[in-house]
Amino acid sequence: MVVALGVLGLKFVAYRMTGSVALLSDALESIINVVASGAALLALWVAARPADANHPYGHTKAEYLSAVAEGVLIVLAAVGILRIAVPDLFAPRPVEAAWAGLGVNVLASLINGAWAAVLLRAGRRTRSPALLADGQHILTDVVTSIGVVVGVVLAVLTGWAVLDPLLAILVALNILWSGWGLLSRSVGGLMDAGVDSPTETRIRQAMREHAEGALEMHDLRTRTSGTLTFIDFHLVVPGEMSVREAHAICDRLEDALRAELDEVQVTIHVEPQDKAKHHGVLVL
Repeated sequence: MVVALGVLGLKFVAYRMTGSVALLSDALESIINVVASGAALLALWVAARPADANHPYGHTKAEYLSAVAEGVLIVLAAVGILRIAVPDLFAPRPVEAAWAGLGVNVLASLINGAWAAVLLRAGRRTRSPALLADGQHILTDVVTSIGVVVGVVLAVLTGWAVLDPLLAILVALNILWSGWGLLSRSVGGLMDAGVDSPTETRIRQAMREHAEGALEMHDLRTRTSGTLTFIDFHLVVPGEMSVREAHAICDRLEDALRAELDEVQVTIHVEPQDKAKHHGVLVL
């Protein structure tokens, strides 16, 4: 939040120095960065709370709510930029003190770029939807800022003032696209979407390698909730196998899946061999 506030201040200084509507659009997007950082902080605080009687699966989905809220804010920011830029398209104004203002904007973008890298690295390490959403949004802001700087430079060098509001409109459309992508991913998490294909392949491989004594595993289901991955499946064992032996296989599978995915909650339903479906993960 401190970084977002600092970058916001620099970008508004750049706008006041130049009067550029494109730089104003860049600054308006930074307001969303501040709000989104606050939402992410709140979501991480809630998500870190342990499971309780009312939330036996924990509070990790709070991170998805934060990411959805951020997506909505991004879309609203884009609409606000369009409302400012479209009238200026028909009555463009020359950019003032362009080079000094652009220098301030470039400084803000460098700070943003470094911070986006920190957030994305932390988000991937902890598998945090809130941190990844914030990092991806800031990275989009950096790309937008680069486009704005190039456009304003062209407007100054060519004298075509119309390039300034035109670029602001392009920025707004890019922000809309970014917001839509973020909303789609976050809603997928709220709707209990399964893990991605590479992760499912790793899960099946771990199951296959550590299920000695069982016959097959079928009806595999997965979902993610923040940093947690939930896995459940049916384990088919010989009908004469004792409960103790079947339980040992379950323990071995759970340990293997935790070693593969770190934070995972596994539910296994044990069945006798006459319940085999002859598909899924075959052990023999």
